[in-house]
Amino acid sequence: MRERVVVLDFGGQYNQLIARRVREAGVYSELITHDAPIERIKGESLSAIIMTGGPDSAYEEGAKACDNAVFSLGVPVLGICYGMQYIAKVFGGAIASAPIREYGHTKIRFTDHPLFTGMGDVVWMNHNDSVTRAPEGFAAIASTCACPVAAFADEERKVYGIQFHAEVTHTQNGQKLFENFLKSVCNLKCDYSAANLKDELIASIRAQVGDKRVIGALSGGVDSSVASVLVHEAVGAQMTCIFVDHGLLRENEADDVMRVYHDTLSLNIIKVDARERFLSKLAGITEPEQKRKIIGEEFIRVFEEESKKLGGAEYLLQGTIYPDVIESGTSSASTIKSHHNVGGLPKDIGFVGLVEPLRMLFKDEVRALGESLGIPHELVWRQPFPGPGLAIRVLGDVTEDKLAILRRSDAIFREEVKTAGLSEAIWQYFTVFTGMRTVGVMGDLRTYDYIIGVRAVTSTDAMTVEWAEIPYSVLRRISERIIGEVPHVNRVVYDITSKPPGTIEWE
Repeated sequence: MRERVVVLDFGGQYNQLIARRVREAGVYSELITHDAPIERIKGESLSAIIMTGGPDSAYEEGAKACDNAVFSLGVPVLGICYGMQYIAKVFGGAIASAPIREYGHTKIRFTDHPLFTGMGDVVWMNHNDSVTRAPEGFAAIASTCACPVAAFADEERKVYGIQFHAEVTHTQNGQKLFENFLKSVCNLKCDYSAANLKDELIASIRAQVGDKRVIGALSGGVDSSVASVLVHEAVGAQMTCIFVDHGLLRENEADDVMRVYHDTLSLNIIKVDARERFLSKLAGITEPEQKRKIIGEEFIRVFEEESKKLGGAEYLLQGTIYPDVIESGTSSASTIKSHHNVGGLPKDIGFVGLVEPLRMLFKDEVRALGESLGIPHELVWRQPFPGPGLAIRVLGDVTEDKLAILRRSDAIFREEVKTAGLSEAIWQYFTVFTGMRTVGVMGDLRTYDYIIGVRAVTSTDAMTVEWAEIPYSVLRRISERIIGEVPHVNRVVYDITSKPPGTIEWE
């Protein structure tokens, strides 16, 4: 049976990173809301529980809590930040507002405890409260100048807490803590790999679908591609892929998608020209969430109509992945943006159910799975493209004229990135039609034309990103070509915002 760690979500900003770090250490993890029923937490198998950080003060009335039966399930428990403070509260320790609050890089002193083997002496702190007295039976195993109980351990009950955030890259060798916890404390094999999930996922799809038919929502992106190939291997001719050209695609993308999926991957695929339909629905709409929901609903309606033409299908396949689910909001985490295939779906869907085989995988895991399925490398490593397409890269209302400017500028940007040999070094890169105009001078004449934004980021999972440090010479070439070749553009700006605080897309 697969080893499984539950990450109990108390609403902290780094919670998805904890789930990632556990998987990187070789154990499957699930991020589950803090107030989930104990049976959901136990699931089919349970190897350990990690309690995340959160914005509450553990000693205040109404602070987030979980079913304390988690401490009686016979598995090790690790609390991080608020999770540690919550453990202290449950077991009778003392928590208070810290006289000196710690934020950022902090020197720490570790005892000789197996949790800390291989770690450095600088950690990332981000807390207002701290444990001032460890509960009875717990020993302090780390300290800082301002925090005498920066970590504690109860070896008998196998309950541990750390005040710092080992999950962020700012903590020196923080990944070692998760590896130590899982291997040395929990005695787990740590043999999970997304690349080895192929047979398990295929069996799960067959069990869900049976002899029913499936409509595959194929966008041409990495996620829907891997999902489609996976379901094709599972049920073969029972699936028909529908590729919707909604008029919000990049330059030449519709033709490229059809060629790859029909000719290379031999999928049963139908192209639907819905350009006029989508653009008319979006006419005059400026609010990003409304755009996403309109597009999400219209996708479903097209799939329903095409399904009827084919004689009906009971299931709809979507390439939903874990970051889509997390960002679309849980009971512990706020909605950052509604993904068209999660928060953007209409309530009334004309299918028995959804097939979402990638729903619990991060992007890099999807790529690893895609490689194991034999999908061509260049397709698996294609940069992500959002389901709502260019609609969320045109700020404000969407028109064909704006889309034309955006498509050409984006094509130039992608050409120059490829020429510079940066295609795989950059996670995602695109241009944005900002809608703003500025004064310029071209050919000794005054211009008043549009600004194009350029966005390029590096990441492994899309949950956190850094802006890409593209060489100045490449940026210069990109700017010169866009201004010189794209009508009605007289300025190019480069977005140097990381995530957080920004998101990858502008809308």
